[in-house]
Amino acid sequence: MKLNRYILLFVLVLSSLAVFGQSNNVTNKKEFKALFIGNSLTYTNNLPELVAEIARAKEVRLKTKMVALPNYALIDHLDDGNIQKLIAKNGFDFVIIQQGPSSQAEGRKMLLVDGAKIKKLCEAHGAELIYFMVWPSKQYHYTFDDVIKNHINAATTNGALLAPVGAVWKTHFDETNDYSFYGNDGFHPSMKGSKIAAKVIAATILNEQEIDGN
Repeated sequence: MKLNRYILLFVLVLSSLAVFGQSNNVTNKKEFKALFIGNSLTYTNNLPELVAEIARAKEVRLKTKMVALPNYALIDHLDDGNIQKLIAKNGFDFVIIQQGPSSQAEGRKMLLVDGAKIKKLCEAHGAELIYFMVWPSKQYHYTFDDVIKNHINAATTNGALLAPVGAVWKTHFDETNDYSFYGNDGFHPSMKGSKIAAKVIAATILNEQEIDGN
């Protein structure tokens, strides 16, 4: 079964980004390398491996590397200097970046400014940048629209791809009142939530406009 509301959301988001020239250059390639940069929202449930599993099911080999540390924002990774070396030396096809919800002005600025710095690194070394749109904690559900808006703005401004995970989560919550994508702490993802995130990210990498609901 296909999740029609997710397909529609994907088409709308990808269409809006196409206006600004962002498109995935994937053709029939069957092997990719991806670097995941983030924090506990990425390493919980080993999200990169979940994405790789989905790719394998589609007969695509996705080799992943993860640099994710607790409470890290993009600026922290840049300050460490590790991601610059990895992007320069490893021939990644995709770099997936994630930080906290970023609903407020400071987070929005980091998405834009620090994302732009990583975008330049990607351009210099032949990688495509993907923003992994996350979600606010359940307690701060009312900030969801700003989370979505700020990630879309950062991706379009910096000419990057966008994996609209947070928007897919919000659509599900609004339509079902089912919050099982959250784990016990009301912020980190449950395995179910991580699997939905993985489907959205895999679809972004593979240039698909639908998400398998099975």
